[in-house]
Amino acid sequence: MTEKLHISGIIPESIVDGPGIRYTIFVQGCPHHCPGCHNPQTHPFEGGKECSTEEIVAEVKQDPLISGVTFSGGEPMCQAKALTELAKALKNIGKNIICYTGYTFEQLMEEQDPDRMELLKQCRYLIDGPFLLAEKSLMVKFRGSKNQRILDVRASLEAGAAVEAGI
Repeated sequence: MTEKLHISGIIPESIVDGPGIRYTIFVQGCPHHCPGCHNPQTHPFEGGKECSTEEIVAEVKQDPLISGVTFSGGEPMCQAKALTELAKALKNIGKNIICYTGYTFEQLMEEQDPDRMELLKQCRYLIDGPFLLAEKSLMVKFRGSKNQRILDVRASLEAGAAVEAGI
C-alpha cells in the first residue's frame, strides 16, 4: 500500500539543504512552532497537497544532477511511515537521504517509535534539534541555528549516541 505524503512544497534543485544538488521536500505539519522559523506556513497539519511516492521518484529520476533528497518541513518525523517508503524507493535509484527534524537524536532514541526509527535507518545524515532564534547563524553550514547538529546516522545508531558528521 502506498502511503500518501502531505507536502507544503518542493525545491527541485537546492544547494543549501545538504551537500550536492538536492531535491528538497517540505512536508506539511509541525508540532514545534519554533519562534523565527523560516517555514511557518508548514506548521498547520491541514493544508498543503497530497503526493505519492511514485510521483516524487519519477520527478527525481528525470534530473541526473540530483545527488540526493532532503526531507524538511514542517516536521518529517510526523510523516515517518510515508517518508520511509519514499526513502527506500529513492535509495533504490542511488539517492542519499538527509532529514531535518526539530527533535534531537537523543529524543528519538528515547522514544523508540518504530516508524521514526525506520526512517532514521534510511538516512545518511540527520540535522537535528529545534531552530533557536537566539542561536540563529548564517555561518553554520546547512543549519539555521548553532544548536543544530549534522549527524552521521549510521555511526550514531551503531554508537547509540549522536556522532557528528564531518560535512
